[in-house]
Amino acid sequence: MIDRIDYYSAKLAYETDASDVHAARTVGEHVYLIDVRSDEAWAQGRVAGAVHMHYSEIARRAPEEIPTDAAVVVYCWSPGCNAGAKGALEFAKLGYEVREMIGGYEYWVREGYPIQDADGIHRRPVDPTTGIPRIRSRA
Repeated sequence: MIDRIDYYSAKLAYETDASDVHAARTVGEHVYLIDVRSDEAWAQGRVAGAVHMHYSEIARRAPEEIPTDAAVVVYCWSPGCNAGAKGALEFAKLGYEVREMIGGYEYWVREGYPIQDADGIHRRPVDPTTGIPRIRSRA
């Protein structure tokens, strides 16, 4: 039987979520956030400041573009998409300490974090089933 402490420690070593990624970026931690989805998905919208690198391009592009000691987090569409795992595997094969952002782009958007598309950077309203709506102060 797998020890629960070992299991959950390993899980946290290999996964993160939108809230933790956003919090790390907010305090200035440099995280290479890699969108491993298709060109069409990228064009629809992405995490603001993410790098687009389809999982099939990682072996070729990552060594030239991302330092091997960098904090790398990959994401795909949603919990129903395994492209994030495919991307994480490719980074791991290259020796990167990579984590997958569970929930993917869907949960980043649903939690109201900054997204980017052809119109610029903006936020969508927080989905109250996945995040706590921010109260806007009146200034």
